[in-house]
Amino acid sequence: MSIAPAQTATSTVSLQHRFATELPELALSWQAVETPQPRLLALNGPVAAAVGLDVDWLRTPEGVGLLTGTRVPDGAAPVAQAYAGHQFGGYSPRLGDGRALLLGELTDGAGRLRDLHLKGSGRTPFSRGGDGLAAVGPMLREYVISEAMHALGVPTTRSLAVVSTGRPVQRETLLPGAVLARVAASHLRVGSFQYARATGDPELLRRLTDHAIARHHPAAADAEIPALALFEAVVAAQATLVARWMLLGFIHGVMNTDNMTISGETIDYGPCAFLDAFDPTTVYSSIDEGGRYQYRNQPVVAEWNLARFAETLLPLIDADQEAAVPRAVAVLETFRPRYSDAWSAGMQAKLGLPDGLDEAVAAALIDDLLVQMQRSHVDHTSLFRRLALAARDDREPARGEFLDLAAIDAWLDRWLALGPDADAMDRVNPVVIPRNHLVEEALAAGTDGDLAPFEQLLDAVSAPFDVRPGLERYAEPAPRDFASSYRTFCGT
Repeated sequence: MSIAPAQTATSTVSLQHRFATELPELALSWQAVETPQPRLLALNGPVAAAVGLDVDWLRTPEGVGLLTGTRVPDGAAPVAQAYAGHQFGGYSPRLGDGRALLLGELTDGAGRLRDLHLKGSGRTPFSRGGDGLAAVGPMLREYVISEAMHALGVPTTRSLAVVSTGRPVQRETLLPGAVLARVAASHLRVGSFQYARATGDPELLRRLTDHAIARHHPAAADAEIPALALFEAVVAAQATLVARWMLLGFIHGVMNTDNMTISGETIDYGPCAFLDAFDPTTVYSSIDEGGRYQYRNQPVVAEWNLARFAETLLPLIDADQEAAVPRAVAVLETFRPRYSDAWSAGMQAKLGLPDGLDEAVAAALIDDLLVQMQRSHVDHTSLFRRLALAARDDREPARGEFLDLAAIDAWLDRWLALGPDADAMDRVNPVVIPRNHLVEEALAAGTDGDLAPFEQLLDAVSAPFDVRPGLERYAEPAPRDFASSYRTFCGT
């Protein structure tokens, strides 16, 4: 099913369409809905330059047309992508881009393909009754948090632009509409493989696997069993990724299999948030009533999602399923030690512990600190910078965070005896994260047409490890009454 293309752009932008060409069974030719009064709200110059797009041109009507999908280059083949997925544990055989559009691929300065993808670009055949649109607030959320994640060193999709459409969007109230343009290594998901496997077409599954290997994990092509090597590469990437989330206190909020990438990038920033007071059971998402995706569950859910990925690859691992299953399980069983190693190394870095420290000593120190953090409802982010002060002989800022002073004094004595490196701690522990109360403040103002709070927050989170005069409020924890009642929403 398709509709006629809109007016083409007059620039020299060239969009490849490798996904649409190589995997037509997973692509429906489609076009973005027209935007009555488009206005550029945010444009990411470094991302544009990285994929060869001229920033000045993107500010023109033709450039804004590309960013909304309403003016695409000659030869482009925009598509809505098909995928399946387990959503909160329940399988949906046909999800797909219900409000999104893959415009095509660009080549970055390193010669790598990057998807140019839209959110909020209108209804598609996958919309399932939805309007396919998006509001300004959720699109600004994805922009600021994905850029913060990048600055924090976390693999992520990148936001290129947010454009208001001039079309109101009906949610609980009438809200201004917007389109987000983002750049990603790809939009291949575990759900893409679930969809291909469900078709019963072994050739489609093989082509999708070959496409993913070529795009993301080319070394797997030379392995004895390429599909198994692909699985191992994705397990390794996701173990490291989720460990980084946990170290930063990031809660994705909706870790469905259609939100787990093959590239190992973080994707989709709907009901996401960062921990305020440390509590492993924290859930911010309003739709996660059972707490499936609470903070402490994220590694377990990632492993579960990877098991679903393994199921899709079994026919390519071995024609005999009884032989394929133990091979896949053996790889899946590497997730926990990989995750544990990445998380433990990250925690030791956050505490400035010396190399070569006995693992049992480090583990006991870390576990004891986490118990005390939870009991005292300590702010997850600011504590580690205050501990760096303690490593410089100023204990009080960290000590004052805890209720049981005798217990934290004893812990500080044990830790300081190991000679923690305060400078090393400052290199890995951010001063600034996208504090939930500041994100909401910025989105509310942006929805009302005032972009200054958004721009100030974006500036603050773009240099998260730096102490900068005048930005102190961005480093302060949320008021307790805010943190205790905070809820996020999926952004649809």
